[in-house]
Amino acid sequence: VQLQASGGGLVQAGGSLRLSCTASGLSLDSVAVGWFRQAPGKQREAVGCIWRSHDGTYIRDSRFTISRDNAKNTVYLQMNSLKPEDTGVYYCASDHTGVPGCSHSDQQYAIWGQGTQVTVAR
Repeated sequence: VQLQASGGGLVQAGGSLRLSCTASGLSLDSVAVGWFRQAPGKQREAVGCIWRSHDGTYIRDSRFTISRDNAKNTVYLQMNSLKPEDTGVYYCASDHTGVPGCSHSDQQYAIWGQGTQVTVAR
C-alpha cells in the first residue's frame, strides 16, 4: 500500500491550490484520510481529515476543504486564501484503525505519502 500527495507548488498569497492524495493497493473510501503539514523548523500539524466511508470532515481552518472522489480513488485538499504561514510540506495519511470519524492525531495514521511542497509567497 502506498499513498502519494501531489499538487503542491508556488502560489501568491491569496491564491488557491488543490492537493491530491492517491493510493495504490488501497481504496481510500475504506479508511479515514488525514492531511498534515510541516513547516520548516516546526512540528508536523494536522490540517484536517475525512471520515472512512463518509463525507464527514474535521478541518481546523475554514479556508480549507477536504473531499473524496471514489471513482478516482483520490482525496483532495482544497486550499483557498493561502497565506505565507501555510507554507510547508503537506502529507496525506491513512487511518486503518476503523475508529468512527477521523482524528487530528498523527499517531492514528499508519501509512503516509511522501509529501508535496507548498510555498506561499508574500
